[in-house]
Amino acid sequence: MNAIRSPMAEALARHVLPTGIFVASAGVRAGERDPFVDAVLAEDGLGIGDRRPRTMDDLEDGYFDLIVTLAPEAHHAALDLTRSVSAEVEYWPMPDPSTATGTRDQIMSAYRALKERLEKRIRSRFGLESDAGGT
Repeated sequence: MNAIRSPMAEALARHVLPTGIFVASAGVRAGERDPFVDAVLAEDGLGIGDRRPRTMDDLEDGYFDLIVTLAPEAHHAALDLTRSVSAEVEYWPMPDPSTATGTRDQIMSAYRALKERLEKRIRSRFGLESDAGGT
């Protein structure tokens, strides 16, 4: 629902990738903004600003070189989209931290784990492993 994994990945990618690379996050369905995403990103001085969850139809640009999907439903939708659009599609399965239960600290730990996993994958995919000293 474009509320957790994808917006977090967008913020991380914008932070570590060169500024000339266009990054946009969208989902199959729009959901509600997740405050834990803001809290976890803020720990590293990052954020998503006033961005709200959006769908693929909400994106202004319909051309992409690479579409990264983080959930099965999004992956299937991206594959359907690429029947008419030439773009590479990669599936990076990521856990949904919103299923975490327990104390606030336990829930935050699940979101932090996702953030670390996403950042590692982004750095690896784009050849930035040597820059992984901290965000």
